[in-house]
Amino acid sequence: MLGLSIRWSLVDAPAGASEELAAYVADTSHARFTQMAGLRFKAWRTVPGEWFEGTYVFASDEARAEFQRAFTETAADAPGSRIVGAPPVLVEACDVVAVAEGRAGFLAAPRLTEDR
Repeated sequence: MLGLSIRWSLVDAPAGASEELAAYVADTSHARFTQMAGLRFKAWRTVPGEWFEGTYVFASDEARAEFQRAFTETAADAPGSRIVGAPPVLVEACDVVAVAEGRAGFLAAPRLTEDR
């Protein structure tokens, strides 16, 4: 179980929460996870007004379990929880079957746009 998904509901979040979350990722969170020991990659996903999620792939089950344990202990005070106004609705370990890098190449960036 190398993967982990952490999801917040945005259904009852304050107006502007999606934009605030994107700014937090670009300004703070991306740097925190770049070069994090035991982490292969993290992606931030959202459907504005519906949900916001961190998707992680770790190098080992132990690294994933330790991160999940530490996060779960402080989930209610996590930056995402403060922005959304509620703790995550999902913290779920999962198997990652495979990862493929497409012809366009992998891009690690604090914000993604179509022109990058």
